[in-house]
Amino acid sequence: MGENGHKVIEIPATLTVRELAETIQASPIDVIKQLMANGVMANINQQIDFDTAAIVMAEFGFEAHPTAAPEAPVADVPEMPVWRRWIEGEDPKQLGPRPPVVTILGHVDHGKTTLLDAIRKTNVAEGEAGGITQHIAAYQVKHKDQFITFLDTPGHAAFTAMRARGAQGADIAVLVVAADDGVMPQTREALAHARAARVPIVVALNKIDRDNANPDRVKQQLADIGLVADDWDGDTLIVPVSAKKGTGLEDLLEAIAMVGSQADIRANPKGKVIGTVLEAELDRAKGVVATLLVQNGTLRTGDVVVAGAAYGRIRAMFDFQGAQVQSAAPSTPVSVLGLSDVPTAGELFRVAEGDKDARAAAEAARVQALPGPAEPRAPRTLEQVFQAFQDGQTRDLRLVVKGDVQGSLEPIVTSLKNLGTAEIPVNVLHSAAGNITENDVMLAAASNAIVLGFSVTAEVAAMRAAEKEHVDVRLYDVIYRMTEDIEKALKGMLEPESRQVVLGRAEVRAVFRIPKGGQVAGCRVVKGELRRNSSVRVLRGDQVVHEGQITSLRHEKEDVREIREGFECGVGVKGFTEFAVGDLLESFTEEKVPAV
Repeated sequence: MGENGHKVIEIPATLTVRELAETIQASPIDVIKQLMANGVMANINQQIDFDTAAIVMAEFGFEAHPTAAPEAPVADVPEMPVWRRWIEGEDPKQLGPRPPVVTILGHVDHGKTTLLDAIRKTNVAEGEAGGITQHIAAYQVKHKDQFITFLDTPGHAAFTAMRARGAQGADIAVLVVAADDGVMPQTREALAHARAARVPIVVALNKIDRDNANPDRVKQQLADIGLVADDWDGDTLIVPVSAKKGTGLEDLLEAIAMVGSQADIRANPKGKVIGTVLEAELDRAKGVVATLLVQNGTLRTGDVVVAGAAYGRIRAMFDFQGAQVQSAAPSTPVSVLGLSDVPTAGELFRVAEGDKDARAAAEAARVQALPGPAEPRAPRTLEQVFQAFQDGQTRDLRLVVKGDVQGSLEPIVTSLKNLGTAEIPVNVLHSAAGNITENDVMLAAASNAIVLGFSVTAEVAAMRAAEKEHVDVRLYDVIYRMTEDIEKALKGMLEPESRQVVLGRAEVRAVFRIPKGGQVAGCRVVKGELRRNSSVRVLRGDQVVHEGQITSLRHEKEDVREIREGFECGVGVKGFTEFAVGDLLESFTEEKVPAV
């Protein structure tokens, strides 16, 4: 009993109205009425904080005491490294350290590939005749009796594409920054991708041998973006190296090993076998050749593997040096033969119980991949954010923000962050000046974020990726409309939006002048269909040069209402005649998408 004779009940920091009603064995309607009497408007699924719940409980004769919130299952915590979900349920006594898996990120021309090559040449196959006999997408080096696995796929695009498919591409990210060039736009972008993946970061300060290298200036630039060197009382290991001369590589490996040990990267070599497909191809002589990265359990020759719609019994397995092996422990990259089809890079694989289990799993994956309605695995549109929070699927609103100039970005980001609440904070994963790129969309896809653009356009490749990955891309010309939409989404009040749906695309093959003046485009429809009177945008490279309406559509001298994929046609566009061979016409329509 409590001080007032009330029965004491422990409750977490937050809980829903339904959970509160069940806890005190009261009607949810009575609880909602009591909340209204205290000035709180809430529905049955709404989260309320401890203090509010305590007031209601007191009215029902209970005394609330705080308790630690029950820890969510590992699989439901998106911020956790994926590998931690994979070892859920494994015997803790059988878990042991495994080699860290490392990816190399950074700005173009700062030396990512050169650094990978330098590490490979100085550490791989030491003392072995012949060296490397084949090239695969990962390799291992040995440092003080410990192995480190490097993914030979430099670039944050590949790293993020894996995350978008549910895989964890790496445990540690090495951010390469040139000592003479410093922090560049792509450096910031790569850092955003690494932070979104929640992986620890080691900085390789490359090209330290150059005469114009200025390490202190670069360290200051890194500190400005949140990477403070450990010798400046920060927690980021910044290692000076020269990939070209091979200096500092041992120090870099030591830093990676240190960070890996702190991250406590573990696996059960005797547990369930699961990992990631790094790359795959169809070889004329060998059949399907797939490079797999084992991340839990031990893969063996003869195991039946399923990866998406591909499956098969492993006939042979080779390590990264081309030597045939019979087994592969956690963090080991191997090239395998025996799969039925070429799996997608970034796909998760597992060992099936047998051929029947593998066939069933592969067929289920094949059916799921067919065109048609699919359940979203996470909130991907602004309208879904509030409902997802109510359902406990998300804990924050994640945004990728692009603006026309750097000066306009700072007030936009500040305004957006200020809209967040204690219940649903706004998390800006990445912000930069420039048009929306495919990398921005892939970052959003991997992080369940929404892309916002202010006074910018989205590149063609970005829109295609957004369509494929179901990422919400929103463009604005007025700041208050952007902040208003976000505020409404956070309150669950967003109105249905008008969204563009692409009907088809056609490539301009020739340009014809018509008697009354002006020009029409001779086109071939490469996807979908074009419709007369539909809206159309004229794309030249990644630039939208005009947006208007299709006024005329002709096929073999006949006026038609629509023209489908594979056919040729003549197209006239209202207010535009300056077509050029190679332009792309994208026909689209507007549709209303209701709020969830």
